[in-house]
Amino acid sequence: MNRIRYWYCSREAWKRHVAENLVPAAIDGLDLGEDVLEIGPGFGPATQALAARVKRVTALEIDPLLARSLRERFAGRADIVEGSATAMPFADGSFSAATCFTMLHHVPSRAEQDQLFAEVRRVLRPGAPFAGTDSTGRGLSFALLHVNDTKVLIDPHGLTPRLEAAGFEGVTVSAGRDSIGFCARRPKT
Repeated sequence: MNRIRYWYCSREAWKRHVAENLVPAAIDGLDLGEDVLEIGPGFGPATQALAARVKRVTALEIDPLLARSLRERFAGRADIVEGSATAMPFADGSFSAATCFTMLHHVPSRAEQDQLFAEVRRVLRPGAPFAGTDSTGRGLSFALLHVNDTKVLIDPHGLTPRLEAAGFEGVTVSAGRDSIGFCARRPKT
């Protein structure tokens, strides 16, 4: 993570935006069940919002420094696991739902994004939802935030077939000016 993005994502205004706008828009109306996986929590604003809504949140964070900070911050309220979303350290069918918020474009390649989708499907229980958001990557601010940083944008028009190829069904994708929202389900059988 470059210094500019580190500064930007650690700001209270960004954390509020994630918790108050992105998370509710992605999960309102969904039955998340009691055991939710959050992929790539970063500084934890979505983790905080999820922990207020569900019984158990497990957050998978690849950055060791962020994972350590999250463990201290969410002790007793969320399980923080350090690891990669392309090779999750969880058993098949572990979670009642999975979420990710503005992190997919930080996965280093399209192939690794597809591996992440396959791993999410694997760790979800039958019928469980996978919902989240990502950035469209528009604007100078977004470009500056990602100088010398990973930026593999998600094509909203190509997201449905990619999620279906990973084994999801009932995929919905919405794209606005600045963000993409999606929801899909692991088949019940």
